[in-house]
Amino acid sequence: MAELVYRPAIGAARTLFKAWDLKIDLKGSENIPRSGGAVLVSNHISYLDFIFDGLTALPQKRLVRFMAKESVFRHKISGPLMRNMKHIPVDREKGETAYAHALDSLRSGEIIGVFPEATISQSFTLKSFKSGAARMAQEAGVPLIPMAVWGTQRLWTKGHPRNFKRSHIPITIRVGEAIEASRDKYAGAITRQLRERVQELLEAAQRAYPVRPRDAHDTWWMPAHLGGTAPTPEEVKAAEAR
Repeated sequence: MAELVYRPAIGAARTLFKAWDLKIDLKGSENIPRSGGAVLVSNHISYLDFIFDGLTALPQKRLVRFMAKESVFRHKISGPLMRNMKHIPVDREKGETAYAHALDSLRSGEIIGVFPEATISQSFTLKSFKSGAARMAQEAGVPLIPMAVWGTQRLWTKGHPRNFKRSHIPITIRVGEAIEASRDKYAGAITRQLRERVQELLEAAQRAYPVRPRDAHDTWWMPAHLGGTAPTPEEVKAAEAR
């Protein structure tokens, strides 16, 4: 099937990355299957994560269809792009429609991208995972592919201005081995295993990241447990409750 929008969009993104002089360190793309359905599962720290997550499948000549909130599809610019790239809109009040759409896509051999935290983590640590990714993989009979991205929060994240200047920002991406979503296992147990694996990949990406904050004013993008000034998960919850 011709991809009249998706592949040109990839080319445009790569041109932008070159203009921004991003340093992308991707390892583990061989874990993306060359054929057949799969659920690609990632942490979520930036509005741009889906673009970088999608890059992981290109060496295997695959494209990823992401599940994204429905409002993105209503935007006058992003909407037509998202629809023509065959991403999947998620209306939280009618989640069963998106779920059924994703299942059909998986069964037809597509890779579906999912952010099981549902929203951007402002603490830049992993939030709890919803079980939808595991349940989809079980029902469709496809593997889960865990991955983690780090550095994207420095480009554009919730509560901070965009940084699209030529700033040489490194982006580190790690993709792990497939996790089988056996139907005879409890989806909650698979979800816990999945989260543990994404956590391991996130820590590996953080260790490999070649940059540390320059000064006290540049620590906002580092989580508190690593010495940064990002809010802790508890502080984020308290702020959301107010």
